[in-house]
Amino acid sequence: MSRLHLFDLDGTLIHGSAAAVEISRQLGLEPEIAELERAFAEGRLTPPRFAELAVQLWAELTEAQVTAAFEGAPWLAGIRDVWARIRERGERCAVISLSPGFFVERLLDWGADAAHGSLWPAVPFREPLDPAGILDASAKVRIADGLCERFGLSRADCVAYGDSMSDALLFAAVPMSVAVNADHHVRDIASHAYNGRDLREAYELVGARA
Repeated sequence: MSRLHLFDLDGTLIHGSAAAVEISRQLGLEPEIAELERAFAEGRLTPPRFAELAVQLWAELTEAQVTAAFEGAPWLAGIRDVWARIRERGERCAVISLSPGFFVERLLDWGADAAHGSLWPAVPFREPLDPAGILDASAKVRIADGLCERFGLSRADCVAYGDSMSDALLFAAVPMSVAVNADHHVRDIASHAYNGRDLREAYELVGARA
């Protein structure tokens, strides 16, 4: 029996941080993005509005800065190892994140079978942002369903890994889940919980289970 492992990015694969924070750090805009992140977490900003404000904030963003943000992010240890083990077992792994696709899709080079993020304009920004391309929590379930169809699986074959409220709908939709350094929104409904900085340890909670 094959399975599909679905990973969140911000706060899950990246420990204690997020793509937006790491990008803003490269631009010297940490206080500004912290305010946006706080407003989003408190429900004062929708995902499209957050993205619209971030595009304005990152008006001078370059591809080199995106690369530096990605390479310098505080990633959990063992991500490539876990994904290699998953694929060696004949299983699949994917990343689904509300963060910009131009950041998330870089994880394909690390061994993910699929990587889905919000649709942002290309860097440097010359085109307007389309709010319809910005993902929300419900989109994670929709994308997971599409991946199941692509790989010939069902929700019953899925394992979700996440840390916050944006993962709660996906956790509720699949039979097995791992709360990774998580808040109560998903810790209280997860099959397993992990605190630490090594994805191999989180994976071991479900990796050997049929």
